[in-house]
Amino acid sequence: MSEIDELRATVERLAAQVHTLQDQVDIMQLVAQYGPAVDSGSGEAAAGLWTEDGVFDAIPHLRMEGRDDIAGMVHGAGHQSVLHNGCGHVLTTPHVVVDGDRATGRSHALHLRWDTDAGRFWVFQVSANTWHWVRTAQGWRIAERINANLDGTPGPRAMLAPPAADGTSA
Repeated sequence: MSEIDELRATVERLAAQVHTLQDQVDIMQLVAQYGPAVDSGSGEAAAGLWTEDGVFDAIPHLRMEGRDDIAGMVHGAGHQSVLHNGCGHVLTTPHVVVDGDRATGRSHALHLRWDTDAGRFWVFQVSANTWHWVRTAQGWRIAERINANLDGTPGPRAMLAPPAADGTSA
């Protein structure tokens, strides 16, 4: 292999790595928008993080299918009452595995609520999240988010298990 061929191969390898890193950053930025969107009551912004037919399965409370359902949850009486009493949705940085125009991941989510009497926040919920993202013409979007309370049962804990070497769940 000539020096030119070696250089070309190195540049192609580095370009592929940069592309993968950019995909991971874009996905992390997408996830980072969720908490501020729902905590500000911006239903359309929150819903816009999903594909048109995206699914948000908040086990065991609510399964939302499509952007209208997600925006409706944010604008709904239940969520609005939580907002007005003080809350914060905090998502941890997801572990992201990119495979072309699709990606999968896992992370934690914390739901904090304000306690007026105590003058402090308390952890209302900690959950496991499984993510499925797709690349669209508008960039990466959530195709599916499964959010399950870490309530001691095996299912939610299994959602956090590292992927096997072949990329499947352990």
